[in-house]
Amino acid sequence: MAIAYKWQFAPRFRRAAFGWKSTTPIQRIKEALVEIKAIAKKEPILAADGAVLFLEKLAPAIEQVDSSSGGIGSAVNRAIETLVPIISKADVNRTVREKWLDRLWDALQEDDMPYLEHLGEFWGELCMTPEIASKWADYLSPTLTTMWDHCARSGEYGYFKGTSACLSALYSAGRHDELLALIAKSEYRYKSWHNRVWGAKALAKAGRWEYAIQYAEASKGLNAPLMAIAAFCEGVLLEAGFADEAYVRYAVEATYATTNLATFKAMVKKYPDKPRETILRDLVASQPGQEGKWFAAAKDAKFFELAIELANKSPSDPRTLIRAARDFAVERPEFALAAGMTALRGITNGWGYDITGIDVLDAYAAVLAAAGAAGVDEVVVRADVQSLISANPGGGEFFGRMLSSKLAT
Repeated sequence: MAIAYKWQFAPRFRRAAFGWKSTTPIQRIKEALVEIKAIAKKEPILAADGAVLFLEKLAPAIEQVDSSSGGIGSAVNRAIETLVPIISKADVNRTVREKWLDRLWDALQEDDMPYLEHLGEFWGELCMTPEIASKWADYLSPTLTTMWDHCARSGEYGYFKGTSACLSALYSAGRHDELLALIAKSEYRYKSWHNRVWGAKALAKAGRWEYAIQYAEASKGLNAPLMAIAAFCEGVLLEAGFADEAYVRYAVEATYATTNLATFKAMVKKYPDKPRETILRDLVASQPGQEGKWFAAAKDAKFFELAIELANKSPSDPRTLIRAARDFAVERPEFALAAGMTALRGITNGWGYDITGIDVLDAYAAVLAAAGAAGVDEVVVRADVQSLISANPGGGEFFGRMLSSKLAT
């Protein structure tokens, strides 16, 4: 299908369009996604065709980009995850869809880095129907079977660019027994979760959730992605209605975000019936010696006493404590005062990175503001701060110099 439309991204993604720096191509990828998503709101078929065109042009355009930082690879994976639904949901006839798949398959085969490898994991979804998926499974499985049979006999390692696409197609075609048998051929050296996830999904799809979990658990081994396996098992149990068992067995191991606060929120979202304090305490217990790093999560959940308790058990970022003291000086002056004093104590103990004199002054100002709101005399605050300095003469020297004029008044 040829659609006459002048995509702005197209000329920017000519072969070897970018040098070794990844900043520009990552930005161009983001711009292309914005353009395609904007068209998708009004013309989904045109947007799907544009998505196929973008994926065709992507790998050749970035073939010279330095991928060592992982930035460009992550950008490509996010692009694939964004564009697959646009392509798969487009309402087109079988002829058009098969042409799109042929073009994407050619792009996969010509990608030597390989940047587009992630695309194969969505092949069954791109096929949209069991019939198209089955056709691709028939096309790909003989090659994969031959390769794994040869590797089992020779002990050699084999690689086929269509491995994920084949397994995904078999899964979407509903050929689950065949899928499990084929995956078994891959285990001549070790069990790979990258392959076995499709077998586990097939068992879960068939309602055999206990076997799916056993199958997934058996995938654990050296270098296995334990969090991904735990997340799969957790998802199976949640889908089966066994939330309590899912929580006890997998919740902590399966939940991870970029910050502790985000991790806490993610687990609360998955387990809305579980008391939030229980969830937080379980997360804290999973990281002994790092209690202070959960201060922000406890504060955000309004567990103020627990927040201070955690901040005093192990190092917590003084700047986070200072912000809390400043933000809650009026609303929760007792909490703010405790947070500010903990920040000051932490600074004298060497907590935090690149702490400056401004941080010390900010902490002291926040403590005074909270003390005033709580009805605590400033003389008492100065005495407490002097005690901190005396208790830690080494770490308190810089601290004392910064506050010398204020403590002398």
